[in-house]
Amino acid sequence: MFANILLAIGLVFIIEGLVYALAPSLVEDLLEALRKLPIDMRRTFGFLVIVLGVCFLFAARALGAG
Repeated sequence: MFANILLAIGLVFIIEGLVYALAPSLVEDLLEALRKLPIDMRRTFGFLVIVLGVCFLFAARALGAG
């Protein structure tokens, strides 16, 4: 279980690093757009991303991962 958690965190770091390495100006534009959104909309977006992540985990588990 702990190995799976480390694997997941490592993959997140790799993806985040790729975004910053390959498109740093895009990240700045995205952050500026997020600043313009109301707090409630940002919170809703965050919850939707969490739900999407959980759906991905269930799909991966159903396909035999872990």
